[in-house]
Order: sequence, then C-alpha cells, then structure tokens
Amino acid sequence: MKTTETIKSIEFFNELNEDQIELLSSIANMQSYPKKSILNYESDETTNILFLITGLIKIYKVDKFNNEIFLYHIHEKNMISELSSLRSNTIYCFSNSEFIEDSIVLSINFKRFNELFLSQNILTMKFMEEILDKSHQLQGIVNRELVFDATAKVAFMLNNDLEMFNKLKRQEVSFMLHIQPETLSRVLKRLKRNNIIDIVSSKVIILDNNQLSSTFTGIGL
Repeated sequence: MKTTETIKSIEFFNELNEDQIELLSSIANMQSYPKKSILNYESDETTNILFLITGLIKIYKVDKFNNEIFLYHIHEKNMISELSSLRSNTIYCFSNSEFIEDSIVLSINFKRFNELFLSQNILTMKFMEEILDKSHQLQGIVNRELVFDATAKVAFMLNNDLEMFNKLKRQEVSFMLHIQPETLSRVLKRLKRNNIIDIVSSKVIILDNNQLSSTFTGIGL
C-alpha cells in the first residue's frame, strides 16, 4: 500500500485534503516489524510520531523486581506515540512497546509535522483529543491496578477489549490482570450465572452491557 493510501485509511487524518495528504506523505515512511520485536523501551526518545497500520502492540512496564506490568494494547489504525506536549520536537517514551503480531508502522517526522501542520492549526484538535484519550486511558489503568477487585478487572477488560480477551488464553488474561486463573474462572462463571455474559466455544459473548459496565463504573471514579 502506498503511503498516501495508508494515511487515508487512518481516521486521525480524515480531515486532510488531497494536497495535505501528499505533503504529509513526503515526511513519512512505513516500516515492517516481526512478531515479538521491540519498538521502543521505556525512557527512549524519538523524533517521529508513530501509527500502527496493521498488527498489534503490547504496552508494558517492568518493576524493580523485573516483573512485567501490562498496561494496554494498541490496535491497528491507532497512534502509538505517547504525547505529552506539542511544543517539543522530541517524544519521550513512557513505557515499553512490543509487537504481538507481525506489524507495519507509519512514521512521521514530528518537527516537520509541527511546522507544516500544527503551526498552521491543522490537526491540532485531533492531537489534543489524543492526549485527553491517553489521559483517560491512564485513569482506567490506575483503577484496574490499584482500585478494582478481581470482578471489576475482568468486567473492565470484557467491556473495553473483548476481542483481545477472546483471542488470548485464559492463563494469559490472568497474568495481564494480575489475578489467579482460578479467580478468573470463578468470575466468568458468576457473570454467566447472572446472565451478564455467555460463553460459547470458550468465547465470551456480552449479553447485558449495562450490567457489565455497572460492575466497575463508579469504583474509584
């Protein structure tokens, strides 16, 4: 796929006209990454904005005991970069990024992007919305790790990332949520018994979105 066609496929850029897309493609390139390769480590710095075109990325941190702390997944057609400022041309990496699948990344020179677009008030609101979305996502992670009990953790993931929940093995989900596999099994059985979810061929189907949301909504918010 050409860079221009790739840019058009990303909703973030849907307000750009043809000339602007051509201009953006001139400061961008695409790169392929194999499964299990590392995009960046915590504290790395980059001068490019990154978008995931195809594939899947796991974002995580490592504690002082070298234990992996899962944060979230990035799905295709979404921004990878963790932006904290529009004034600096350097982007600081707050966490580690690992490819879970063979992936393709769109890379855009941030300095040139600032000069050609943001300084002209083009896509500025999009970037502000992205920063706010990341902030909201961080609030969810804080709740999941520090406030939610096991039931709320499971309900939160089912509500926000059902596709990934069904793709992973139960043991992998337990590891991500920092709960025991037996606890995950009990929570799923309870949700099924309460007619909030159903489980067909080991895949979870949500029957009652409102009840599922109420399991974690308001906890720590």
